[in-house]
Amino acid sequence: MKPLLRILVPLCALCITLRAEALEKWFEDFKATATPQQLYTFLYALPKGGDLHNHLTGAVRSEWYWDAAIASSQRGYIYYTKVKIANCVPFGSNEYGGAGYLLLFRIISQQQYAALDTCQKGEYKRLQDLDAKEKAGFLESMRLDESWEGRDEFFQAIWIRINEMLRNPYIIAEILLKNMEAFGAEGMVYLETQQGVDGGVKADGTPLSTDEFADILRAALASPRARATGVTVRFQNALLRFTPVAEDRLRELYAVTDRYRDLFVGVNMVGREDNDKGYPLRFLPVLRELRHQYPEINLSIHAGEVDEPNEHIKDTLLLGATRIGHGVNLITQPDTMLMMRNGPYMVEINLISNLLLEYVQSYKQHPFPEYLRTGIPVALSTDDRGMWDSDLTDEFYVAVKEFNLSWDEILLLGRNSLQYSFLDTDTKQKLLADYDRRMAAFAAAFRKQGLAAFAATRPVTYGFICKHYKVCFP
Repeated sequence: MKPLLRILVPLCALCITLRAEALEKWFEDFKATATPQQLYTFLYALPKGGDLHNHLTGAVRSEWYWDAAIASSQRGYIYYTKVKIANCVPFGSNEYGGAGYLLLFRIISQQQYAALDTCQKGEYKRLQDLDAKEKAGFLESMRLDESWEGRDEFFQAIWIRINEMLRNPYIIAEILLKNMEAFGAEGMVYLETQQGVDGGVKADGTPLSTDEFADILRAALASPRARATGVTVRFQNALLRFTPVAEDRLRELYAVTDRYRDLFVGVNMVGREDNDKGYPLRFLPVLRELRHQYPEINLSIHAGEVDEPNEHIKDTLLLGATRIGHGVNLITQPDTMLMMRNGPYMVEINLISNLLLEYVQSYKQHPFPEYLRTGIPVALSTDDRGMWDSDLTDEFYVAVKEFNLSWDEILLLGRNSLQYSFLDTDTKQKLLADYDRRMAAFAAAFRKQGLAAFAATRPVTYGFICKHYKVCFP
């Protein structure tokens, strides 16, 4: 190297470093002086990438469910919900399971209601006929917002309450649009959500074909409402991993994913990991079988969403997954952490979910910053945000407040949420380039005008952020 170059190259590297530090200082100054409301406004206006860990039917505010269910009555779908217990069955009978007698606010269809005896019919009301107190109870029954509620309420009560509505394709289409509108308002451009096209029913209770269900989703995505959001959507098929027929079900989902590749980009394994019947290696033989038949079907699998150490994440990587949902106990697997550093694998981080389901008792226990700052790719996502009463901005707010994110880390999280998506290459590169432009413009506008740059921003807050951080916008 020539003598002058020996001097200039280190100086140029120093200039780049100083420039990066100078660019970041504005954000550090803002964090140090901003009120909680100002920080939330900034993060609500922040351009965002994607939400890669999203259960569509859990991402719905209960008010949206109410409106969608009532609206679908125009198509002939009528729903009833249980508002009282009249001891119509013997004491101690059917307290648990998928239709526990003692569970209030469980939704049933008109056909199910017609099959009840007179006593049990008296325990139910049509949704349209609920009084104000009953409606409030119905809406609250879908939110995990009380101190005594946790993962048992979530897994064993909330889903059982709403399962019947989830067979209605028009409710699914409407809640998809509501999510797109809400996510678009907070600057998100890509939603990769878990929702299938089988199991649907018509208003008379007869089965809906997968083609009919897929067409309803396509029509929703092609509608002016959807296009106005600016949000691109793709779907994953979700396998409930611990059922006795999970292997056969996985074969069915691969076939559906392959058949509707315009909608679906992958398969996900879901369900409580503390039910060991769904352990990852159970599915290794069938996945090896399926890879002989189907090309390029992506896997993103829930793993490490448990309290105790195990090797589920390493086993999940062996299955072929490139994204790990939650990964809370990855911190207990040093060899797997080393393997995942700077590699092709990403962890989908769900901060609010992990707290409310008590996989961490406080954010001091959460391993997210360890992953982020040791080079394990991560992105923030919302999981079942309707049941947490939260949004993607809340996840960023928690991350900034609890872990003091830098501006570069915020940029990285957003890029990861697009870079590690299962989108086709052309769409992914387009969204990444657009994200970089939006973030650069956002930072430039703030550095020039401060919060006045976002004077037109009207943040929306829900129950979680208001209750836990006292940030409440009307």
